[in-house]
Amino acid sequence: MLKFKPNTLLAGAALLAIACTGNNKPKTADFAELKSYFNSDITSTTDSTDLVFTNLAGPDLVPSPAALAVSANGEVFVGVDMIGSLGKTPGKGSIVKLIDADNDGTLDSHTTFAKVDNPRGIIAMRDQVFVLHTVFSEETGIATGMDLVVFEDKDNDGVADGPSQPLIKNICSLEPLTSRGTDHATNGIRMGIDGWIYIAVGDFGFHEATDRTGKKMTMLGGGIVRVRPDGTEMEVYAHGTRNIYDVAIDPFMNIYTRGNTNDGGGWNVRFIHYTQSGEFGYPNYFKNFTNEIIPALVDVGGGSGTGSYFMDDYRWPAKYNHTPMMADWGRSQLYIHRVTMDGPSFTQDVEEFIKLPQITDIDVDASGRMFLAAWDGAGYNGSPDKGYVVKVEPKGFVYEPFIDLKAASAEELGEQLKAQSSVARLAAQQELLARFPQEAGKIALRVALDKTLPLEARVAGIYTYAQATCTDGNGELLSLTEEDKIREFALRALADRKTCLQGVPLDPFVEGVTDPNDRVKSAAIVGLGRIGNPEAAEALLAVAVPSTFVEPEKGTEGPHATPNSAIVLPHIAVQSLVEIGAVDAAVDAIGTDHSKLALWALKYMHDPKAVDGLIEAYKNTEDKALKVEILSTISRLYKEEAPYAGDWWWGTRPDTHGPYYKAVDWSESPKIKAFLMEEWNGLDDAAGKMYFADLNEKNRMDITEFGDGASELTVVENTIDLESIKNKKGQVGEASIEDVIIAVENIQGDPVKGKALFTSQGCVACHSVEKGQPLKGPFMGQIGSIMNRSQITESILKPNASISQGFATVQVQTNDGKTYMGFVTGENADEIVLQDIAGNPTKLSKSNIKERKELENSMMPPGLANSLSYEELASLVSYLQSQK
Repeated sequence: MLKFKPNTLLAGAALLAIACTGNNKPKTADFAELKSYFNSDITSTTDSTDLVFTNLAGPDLVPSPAALAVSANGEVFVGVDMIGSLGKTPGKGSIVKLIDADNDGTLDSHTTFAKVDNPRGIIAMRDQVFVLHTVFSEETGIATGMDLVVFEDKDNDGVADGPSQPLIKNICSLEPLTSRGTDHATNGIRMGIDGWIYIAVGDFGFHEATDRTGKKMTMLGGGIVRVRPDGTEMEVYAHGTRNIYDVAIDPFMNIYTRGNTNDGGGWNVRFIHYTQSGEFGYPNYFKNFTNEIIPALVDVGGGSGTGSYFMDDYRWPAKYNHTPMMADWGRSQLYIHRVTMDGPSFTQDVEEFIKLPQITDIDVDASGRMFLAAWDGAGYNGSPDKGYVVKVEPKGFVYEPFIDLKAASAEELGEQLKAQSSVARLAAQQELLARFPQEAGKIALRVALDKTLPLEARVAGIYTYAQATCTDGNGELLSLTEEDKIREFALRALADRKTCLQGVPLDPFVEGVTDPNDRVKSAAIVGLGRIGNPEAAEALLAVAVPSTFVEPEKGTEGPHATPNSAIVLPHIAVQSLVEIGAVDAAVDAIGTDHSKLALWALKYMHDPKAVDGLIEAYKNTEDKALKVEILSTISRLYKEEAPYAGDWWWGTRPDTHGPYYKAVDWSESPKIKAFLMEEWNGLDDAAGKMYFADLNEKNRMDITEFGDGASELTVVENTIDLESIKNKKGQVGEASIEDVIIAVENIQGDPVKGKALFTSQGCVACHSVEKGQPLKGPFMGQIGSIMNRSQITESILKPNASISQGFATVQVQTNDGKTYMGFVTGENADEIVLQDIAGNPTKLSKSNIKERKELENSMMPPGLANSLSYEELASLVSYLQSQK
């Protein structure tokens, strides 16, 4: 840690007293440079034809690539995962290192860097490789959890020097992991310029995840967790997502994800910008309590978001640069979400970018080369025969080798903090901090102070300085808060690590709450929560609540995927009030100008003082509107969320009623009930009684006197009674694809019945099973030797996921104005034979063809199996599996 002499850096109380006085210069919202950075004025549609693709490795080296990471100098680490998302058999995973030493686009060597199962996230930094993966028992072969670990390769031979060292253990709930597989588990990891490793946690959540210091943490549901690279200071960054797979981080520490759909349950794929401490609503809030969440920026329908990356590299054309790039496995597409600043958050426009079959991950090296991994039809259980990795460069790209980090001097590394590449800046930062800890702070501070540099370079300087100096650097960071353009980042850096908060004053954060710049306000509000001083309550309670803070009407669904930047600041102010335990201040604010925010915060404060204060405030006011708000708040506190032990999961379509998933009584429940009953008994009008009935239903209080407010759904703890449901007609259409695949895996089925279904479901129209039969669509006579059970099931449920080679849908337009669509089942020099979905063949003369093109989608429509029971679908699959 860098130490400063007294004449260089004031210390202790004297420092803080002087730092808090400020220079009385009027503050301005100086964010023009930041706003222009995001290229939001670009309107041209992306066109991947101006990119050059090079196949780097195929399934012989990297089958079923679930994740990849590339080091700054271009060494590619691929997470091979032949267990897949629903498999449970260990010993099928590894990290494979790919090297193109002469950078000619041809692979020169490869090594098996390490053996790990279900690698879902990788970071390659210096001589360390961080991996998030599933751990299996050597004795039983059953999963025992998921760990974030680090491997080292100090001799640079391409093989880890020894066993991994755990940084976080058990960061996934065990029961769903062992019973279902890794599909909703913990996934991608990425390091920000602040030096934290950010972890995408799927909605399996975790119970008692343990970092390297022994700190334990539990989280019900999904979100983002972060930890220092040494495995310390683990904490939740944001909560309330579904099955996110990765995070994208821009140079200013904005974080983005593209999520996963829950198959008709109302939560489609959504692109989210995260504000630290934010709650994003899945599954408890996003329908009936939408006003309490930060909504997504867009709902894009079905799909499966996977790898994410924020492009920041000057060698890429402007239309691709400074944008979040988000892979979607389900749509086989890499998207660009072009973001535009909107107060403390963003709006977005989504564009298709690169088409790649079942794309899983994306990363870029310090020379600007992009690398993509494709699952390519490997199925939910992985495959040894599918998957590949490609390199992508802009046309005209000229390779420039990155500096030799290990040989670079401290000053040379400091120069790289100014690079126009986020990868270069981060790699140089980590090397500088590791090799030159005594010089890093001074070098980084020069970059932070240099007003001639681009903003992203100065921010890199600020965060590098903060990491190098911890508490010793707080004085300089306080001075940096005086500059309008970088105040946001200096405040964030000051409060970024709770281990470095000693002596940090409240004043600049309190002042920041009323700053002209909403992004500064956001940083200040979050910072006050992290500092944890209850004296901040007054400033937090003064944050205005917008008119958009409106509960959805009964029976309606709130706007949970519509940008609402106005809700961000009061939302995080509430989170900070809860974090600092501001119960007394919130109670005192009831009935004042700050009452609305105070009552919002009190909804999450299960504290006897909160209950007593609410009851007293209710009795002491004659304001009927306020009484209604207090009743709503105290009714919310009647129950609390049950402690979570990681022994269940809510499934792919959980109860979305809220506000709790497993509600239980707590110590103050009897007192709340007595108060509510007293009020209810005093009513003699039907409207008043109905209001209490609505509170009962909305908050799931289950007070029988008020009416039936119990849940219509039973919590399903990841158990399936196959005997009771396998013959239920239409079960396939009502369930998610993952649930269907699991069920079919466990039901043998009757091939004889399956043969009959092959006809009754219309399969015979496009498929033949016997040699010698007329050629139709893809031949099924040997499908059992090509696909396993899960892959056959997936192909039936998702025809577009894996279109057989040679059987793409063809659309033909003829010169006489007619259009035909189908499989080409015969062709010679003069004619083609096209067979449509009903099995009807048409012979067409090539001389009459005006246009002929292959379509991206299968001709087989999805949903043909929706009316079947699990038993029937299992029989159909068993019949096809027998065709070998």
